[in-house]
Amino acid sequence: MQSIPFCRDRLHFSSVSKKLVASLLGLLLLFVCITGSIAYAQSAQNPLEQPKGYPVVLQDEILFHIETGIASFPASFRARVISERIEAFAKAPQRDIDGLQIVNDEQAETTNILAGEDVVATITPADAAAAGIARQALARQHLEVITAAVIEFRQASSARSLTLGVIFTLILTLALIISVIVLNRTVFRLSQTFRTWQGTRIRGLRLFRTEIIPANRMADFFSELIKLARLALFVFLLVGYVNLVLSFFPWTKALSRKIFIYFGTAAYTLWRNFVGYIPNLFFIILIIFITSYTLRLIRFIFAEIRRGTIAIPGFYPEWAKPTYNLLRFTIIAFAAVIISPYLPGSDTPAFQGISIFLGVLFTLGSSGAVANFVSGIILTYSRAFIIGDRVKISETIGDVVEKTLLVTRIKTPKNVIVTIPNSMILGSHIINYSKSVKFGKASSLILHTTITLGYDVPWRKVHAVMIAAAKMTEHILPEPAPFVLQTSLDDFYVSYEINAYTDKASLMPRIYSELHQNLQDRCNEADIEILSPHYRAVRDGNQLTVPPDYIPKDYVAPGFRVNSANQFWQPLNHHPETSTHNKS
Repeated sequence: MQSIPFCRDRLHFSSVSKKLVASLLGLLLLFVCITGSIAYAQSAQNPLEQPKGYPVVLQDEILFHIETGIASFPASFRARVISERIEAFAKAPQRDIDGLQIVNDEQAETTNILAGEDVVATITPADAAAAGIARQALARQHLEVITAAVIEFRQASSARSLTLGVIFTLILTLALIISVIVLNRTVFRLSQTFRTWQGTRIRGLRLFRTEIIPANRMADFFSELIKLARLALFVFLLVGYVNLVLSFFPWTKALSRKIFIYFGTAAYTLWRNFVGYIPNLFFIILIIFITSYTLRLIRFIFAEIRRGTIAIPGFYPEWAKPTYNLLRFTIIAFAAVIISPYLPGSDTPAFQGISIFLGVLFTLGSSGAVANFVSGIILTYSRAFIIGDRVKISETIGDVVEKTLLVTRIKTPKNVIVTIPNSMILGSHIINYSKSVKFGKASSLILHTTITLGYDVPWRKVHAVMIAAAKMTEHILPEPAPFVLQTSLDDFYVSYEINAYTDKASLMPRIYSELHQNLQDRCNEADIEILSPHYRAVRDGNQLTVPPDYIPKDYVAPGFRVNSANQFWQPLNHHPETSTHNKS
């Protein structure tokens, strides 16, 4: 029942968003049309073209160019003088525009543009030759341009034009404020919509079947992209606003034209570079496409090798994953090398300098990483251990939980994760307790421990007791049977070593602990005292070292007998309640 309001909200939000976007696009289209039309009226030439000669201007508006000089008057001087004369005529409203006329001077072979009796401009045969037309035709062109510029200058300076400029400025300012408000609200609502689409319509970015950016980050990316687009629209609106406002007034019309030329030149340059970059972009997309499908094929092959479907003599299944990772890294690096020359700015000195700088940093700072990388490859293909093996590396004993090309992580029996660089592992000895377990019971891991007993204890009895203790220990295999080795005959004791087979290398600490407990219990039951190697006792008058549970209930500790040259002490009775000592 509650889904209906939610759907209505979604529909209402969608319709409002469409209206806002439509109004915004209409406003932007209006701005573009107005800006383009005014800019086109202001500039009849391509902003990227550089005309020849020196410009003749009226209120910073270029009318035409002077390319040649007359006698001692260079072209720059002529252009400046003509500009001053035209401006003086335009600023004199009492002088009729119809007073401008063309007069030919056949003696001097020139054509003059006169304002009454005053010469405004002189057209020489050299000017006509530079323009490529007849002298009279060039004079008529200049006269038309001067007449139109003077009329526009006088109209723009009128009170009516200034009033309209102020009104249009206020209207555009209001339109700009409304556009900014609409943009801000639209961007905010779109950002909220992206949050709701997270995980459904917006999913994580994957490259080569690997998730590079999760869904929540993609939603953040689209939000930031919308904000960037808002900033670009703000800049566009501001440039259009300033250009239009400045074009409404005669004193700033030239500045408006310059702003448009700068902006148009930048936009044209960006567009030209983008169009020129399209072939490189298609090549990059093609390389990424080929690399992606090559990696898919290689991953399928090595996945089948790991499952055992594909068998290659001498290639072990556990090599499949690390080999795929190496090939994957190599292929991606090779693709990056091929793509790099086609990246934007790859041929610039800045890009080359950054590449050299990164190469120097990699050379100076990656010696240890390269050593670990090479060591990781050697350890992988030497099959010293795999994940899950119980190993001893230097002084660290534990199970291998992670194995990478740079480091190996070991989990000790105390649940401590130890990270060891591969170069250190390769430089030390490796004991793999799990390796022998994989070859069957005959080659199972042998656990061994040593006890020392005196020469007064029969060795056959010791062997039987130790073997019985081993058989009672959990995870000790009955076959092959445990056995005892007498490893040494020392001065005061004999060393007995019990050896027992197990297939649970990961439970070594627990098995050893239980084995030691059983050895103590079985020796105590057999009246065998473990007194060596560092046990000292005066037997007269001392309690047995056997635990009380194994001592007979009627047992009484012996008394002391002391002999001396002067006197002799002998306790006659010794009981827990009383103790009597007789002196003789």
